[in-house]
Amino acid sequence: MNVVNVANIEVGGGRPVLIAGPCLAESYDMCRTVAEKMSSVCSELSIQYIFKTSFDKANRSGAGGARGPGLEAGLNVLGRIRREFSLPVTTDVHLPEQAAPVAECVDLLQVPAFLCRQTDLLQACAATGRPVNVKKGQFLAPWDAKNIVEKLEGANAAGIILTERGTTFGYNNLVVDMAGLPVLRSFGWPVCFDATHSAQKPGGLGTASGGARDSIPYLASAAVAVGIDALFLEVHPDPGKALSDAATQWPLDRVEALLSRVVRIWEAAERRVPVSD
Repeated sequence: MNVVNVANIEVGGGRPVLIAGPCLAESYDMCRTVAEKMSSVCSELSIQYIFKTSFDKANRSGAGGARGPGLEAGLNVLGRIRREFSLPVTTDVHLPEQAAPVAECVDLLQVPAFLCRQTDLLQACAATGRPVNVKKGQFLAPWDAKNIVEKLEGANAAGIILTERGTTFGYNNLVVDMAGLPVLRSFGWPVCFDATHSAQKPGGLGTASGGARDSIPYLASAAVAVGIDALFLEVHPDPGKALSDAATQWPLDRVEALLSRVVRIWEAAERRVPVSD
């Protein structure tokens, strides 16, 4: 297994890693509230923490959905969080020309699931010298992600993380194939599980995505038990008022209880005896 270095954090090195933050950089104050709480909880639980938020949501279900503050303002928020809390930060990029300026301000580039096969975008991200986290498309089988890995390896990416976020299962529904996680890991790079997006009902509200927030702890627990290298959560102080993914962001005041449970499972999974063939 290759270890991916994200600033001072090793993903795939055996210690729990959390990538978490609000879906959208709605304001600096809100992002700061999340970063402060998450930093404290992760420190207490010995979890390595990477802050995540988005400067733009280019794939909203409806034309009227909030897009975010934009590139310049969003990167300013991420930079302030990075400096104030000494945290690695990450955000998603949607266009090849965004990769270089974003890489100057973040430690890990994220490729959205809908764009995971876009060769130009993958190559542009790899060219920055930053590690790349790719969300596996909802339309891909686990073994299809090998092509993503080969594109990034061919472009000499500094590191690769593959993130599972559910697979399309009929209309407006996702299902997680837990047996697919070891398949993703077999490609030699760390695997992350996105518990909040996996609970989505894409387009389920017509002009927005719905979701089943109560399923998030169960999905996260199952993935950790199977074996992952990082967990991804979107968290918000008041999810019902969130401008994006209101149905599936995890409440900030409930995050410690969720992560305490996850860490116990993580520790047990690390001690387990490997299953023989």
